[in-house]
Amino acid sequence: MARILVVEDEADIREVLEYNLKRDGHDVVVTATAKEGLRQAREKRPDLVLLDLMLPDGSGTELCKALRQDAATRGVRVVMLTAKGEEIDRVIGFELGADDYIVKPFSVRELLLRVQAVLRRVTTEEGGETTQFGMLRIDRGAHRVWVEAQEVELTALEFKLLLTLHDRRNRVQTRDALLSDVWKIDADVTTRTVDTHVKRLREKLGQAGVYVQTVRGVGYRFAERPDELA
Repeated sequence: MARILVVEDEADIREVLEYNLKRDGHDVVVTATAKEGLRQAREKRPDLVLLDLMLPDGSGTELCKALRQDAATRGVRVVMLTAKGEEIDRVIGFELGADDYIVKPFSVRELLLRVQAVLRRVTTEEGGETTQFGMLRIDRGAHRVWVEAQEVELTALEFKLLLTLHDRRNRVQTRDALLSDVWKIDADVTTRTVDTHVKRLREKLGQAGVYVQTVRGVGYRFAERPDELA
């Protein structure tokens, strides 16, 4: 089904993940360090990385950042796996480009479902459709965004958030609806995380950030037409 790289230093967890992912039909590569994880990601080009936050030779957040900065691995899906469960840790993980965040101890069945949900998001980006909206251009297949002629680097979640808002133009999206539709299954995050991502998305879009409008007390919506804000 998919090639999955597991970067986890605890041998028992690594073995459980490898066994269950293979039983689910995936091609699985395992490693225990950040350095080897980055090397394997560049060499094997996995569809998804299951990434422990605490590694013996560095942090999973730094590895996630390195994956996002490398053109060869920028599009790989990242699911962070960690014992840390505070909201700030989850927000940092999402800010760095993680697609999901699972706290240990976890249910293997839940993890497999989350992996499936993240992998399903790929199909929404395979059409290769390019959309122009005023100064904003979105290439769904290439996972790329431009404002005027300047390319904007978005994380996977920011890109999904932008597409969701754009495709439902002029329809108000509540924070709960965005949590459900962007994070897909019930990720353990709060509505403040939505506000954080919208703020970051607007900042990255620069001039085009005005297309993302706040509806006080309700949520957010995308402008119906680019000229309505002129």
